[in-house]
Amino acid sequence: MIKFIKNFRKDEAGAVTVDWVVLTAAVVGLAVAAFTAIETTTSTLTSEAAAVLDASDAGTTAITW
Repeated sequence: MIKFIKNFRKDEAGAVTVDWVVLTAAVVGLAVAAFTAIETTTSTLTSEAAAVLDASDAGTTAITW
């Protein structure tokens, strides 16, 4: 049993898999964070643009922000 535990501790065959799982989880987490930030900013910008367009007169040619 001691020999099995020593061999198990020395074996690094699954270490690369664990590294890739951690890296993949980090990339997915960053992608979700970036998507959330972009979605929030885009939603705010769309709402502000809609408000400006609703408030503008059809006869005017310049829109001031």
